[in-house]
This record gives sequence, structure tokens and C-alpha cells, in this order.
Amino acid sequence: MPNNPFDETNGSSPVAPRVRAVALLLVTLVAIVLALPAQALATAPVAAPGDDTAITVTLTDESNKDAEGNSTPVPGVRLVVSNDGGELGSAETDADGRAVLPVPEKGTYTVTLDEKTLPAGIVLDEDTANELTVTVRLDGPTNFALFPIGVEKADTSSFADDLSSSIVSGVKFGLIVALAALGLSLIFGATGLTNFSHGELVTLGGVATWFFDRQLGFPVIVAGVLAVLLGAGFGWAQDRALWRPLRSRGTGLIAMMIVSIGFGIFLRSIYQYFFGGSTKSLSRYTGQARHDYGIVSLADKEIVILLVAIVALAAVCVALMKTRLGKAMRAVSDNPALAASSGMRVDGVIAWAWIVGTALSALAGVLLAVNSQVNFLMGFKMLLLVFAAVTLGGLGTIWGALIGSMVIGLMVEVGPLFGVPSSIKEVGALVVLILILLVRPQGILGHRERIG
Repeated sequence: MPNNPFDETNGSSPVAPRVRAVALLLVTLVAIVLALPAQALATAPVAAPGDDTAITVTLTDESNKDAEGNSTPVPGVRLVVSNDGGELGSAETDADGRAVLPVPEKGTYTVTLDEKTLPAGIVLDEDTANELTVTVRLDGPTNFALFPIGVEKADTSSFADDLSSSIVSGVKFGLIVALAALGLSLIFGATGLTNFSHGELVTLGGVATWFFDRQLGFPVIVAGVLAVLLGAGFGWAQDRALWRPLRSRGTGLIAMMIVSIGFGIFLRSIYQYFFGGSTKSLSRYTGQARHDYGIVSLADKEIVILLVAIVALAAVCVALMKTRLGKAMRAVSDNPALAASSGMRVDGVIAWAWIVGTALSALAGVLLAVNSQVNFLMGFKMLLLVFAAVTLGGLGTIWGALIGSMVIGLMVEVGPLFGVPSSIKEVGALVVLILILLVRPQGILGHRERIG
């Protein structure tokens, strides 16, 4: 079968040199993304509250006073400290509305309030800035700053307005989850592997975007494109260096799943060591004004996130249905042995599944970084929701992964309106997963299988 990219070729070239070469490439790719300059890490030390220099911020609600006329403290709000070199650290206010933000030395810093973490029903008014400039003149955590944010109760916000806003946020988050879930489904369908390191592939996209943006000076959009390309290359490299040798040795899926757990822990530790434990932001698009579109309000970056996710998902789904490679992937997913016996190069198809699946996951990390911020645990925190989306929709089904992701995204964002605490809002989505699987164990679009 001439000119067939899926023909099986049984060359006699030794395998070991190729594995060593690809392993070296894998190490090189990881080093490029994660070998952040030591100077960059040295400029952002994490000081221990109470020992080193820090800013102690008190957050109060000026519009809500107690019987003695004192402003009410606002707990659970995330504050970020930064300077010209970028973000230095973050902390959440305690029950007294107080947060300690470590800084490396004396100087002038900017404290930014993350409006998304404000308690339900509280918003900033139009005349209140979400930033505070603080000059640190003393050693230790005795640099106090009062943050009178002048918040006011959103009396004009009806339940319908809150519901529409939560639905839009749920759709946006669901699309981001769908990108990662589609990548997981492609890999699972081609290999049968339940990849527990998949969350770190999402983190790779976010960390790489930050690295290309903050460290190398690329614009955020260019940095995001480079991160997706790097993710695709990393998917190919890890398949050639790790998963293909394991498959060629006949390693079982359970053993490979255990390997994926260890590989995920390894990548997570690498991220933490080089990137650091603090949350960092990109150079642009961290805060944007919202525009009203009928009953909802959206920032420009949120519109872009929705469009990019929809286009990417549609393009991959069309490619799976119409292109030769997509049909080959579906054939390998249905019956790898039959696909190989018909002359299809199964290892090549699996490699493409890793490339496309990792690129989609990296894109999810890019959009998550633009939507919020970058943290070495960002993908790990989303991993359980990705598994829930894939399981809810039906294992191995592409459309099921998309539908399951939308259900999970909506439940996560809408749940707080019905009494689910924001700090554990993911629990509502997992409860829905359990209830649906009790009624339909194979998932929404999964096929019933006979066991035994």
C-alpha cells in the first residue's frame, strides 16, 4: 500500500539507541520549559510570616459597620503583592480580615485584591480601586496597611442576574475542562491508559505560557501558541521515551497507570522546584473591565477564551470524523489488533493521539492561565474534574467527554447559588456525577457492557 502513512514497517534498526535519543530529547524539553533562571527565583523568596519582612494588610468593608461603628472585616479574600519585577506572593484574609504578604526587602509594592474571591453578594463599587500601594520601611511583619475597599452589598443583583452570570462562567470553565477531557479521551481511546499525570500536562501549558511571557518577553498570545506547540512536542517525546517502550515490553495497563501516577508526581515536583509555590500572573490580561451584553457581562479575554475553546474543540471533532488520521484513531480505539492486521501503523497513530491530546491539554492550561493565574498545582486541582467529566460522559466517547465537561463546569459555578460553599464548590459536581452513574453506570453517552 504505497504512500500510506499508517503502513506497518518492520525495520531492523536497533530500538535502544532511539529510546536513548528520545529520552535525551524529553529531558531537553523539560529543561527548556522549567529551567527558570536562578535570578528570577532569587528575586521572589517566600518569607515566613512573623520572621522576615512582610506587609500585614487588613481588609474591611466600609459600608457595613457594627454597633460600635467599626468596619466589618472581610475574610477569605485573596491578596497578591507585586512590584515591577512581577508577582511576589499571595495570601488570603483570615477571620479578622488580615493577611500577611511576605516581601524580599524594603521598598514600594502593589497589593492587588482578587475580586473573584470576594464573598457572595459583595462587589466593589465603581469608585473603588482593587489595588493599594504600600511602602515598606521596617523589617518584620510590622508594615501595616489598611485596605478600605469600600465594598457594598449588591442590592441590585437579582437571583436571575446571578444565575445568568454563573451559567456563563460555568460554560467558560466547562469548555476549558472539555479541552483537557478531550485530550484525555484521545489518549485513553488509543492506548487504554488511564493517565493520572494528565493534570500536569495542563499545568505545562500554563507554566510554559508564563515562562515565555515573563522570562523571555514574548507577548501573551505568542507565548500561548508556543506553549501549545511545546505541549505537542512533549506529548510525542514522552510517548517515544516512556510509553512506547512499556507497550513494546507488554506492560499491563494497571502497571502503566501506576507509572503515570509516579510520572505525575515527578512533573509536579519539578514544577514546584523551578516555578515555585506561589501563584503568578501573566504580564497582560490579568484584569479587564466587563462589558454588558444583555443579561450577562463579559470581559474581552473571556470572549476570546470562549471562542478559542469552541474553535479548537470543533476543529478536533471534525478532524476525527472526516480526516484519514481521525478515522485511523477511531479504528485503533475500536480494535488495535484488527487495525494492525489491516496494515495500519498502530504506534504511529498512538503517537499522534499523544501529540493532539497533550496539545489540547496544554491549550486548556493556557486559557486557564489567561482566565485566572498560574500555579504549579493548577492542573492537579482540575484533574479530578477532568476524570469526572470523562466518566460522566462515557469512557472512550469524544462527545460524551464534551457533554460531561459542560455538566461539570455548570455544576461547579452554579452550585454556590444553591448553598454550596465556594471553597468546596467542586463537591457539588462530584455529587451529580455519583447520582447520574447510579442511574446510568455507563455514563451519559457510554455503551452498556456485559461483564462476566
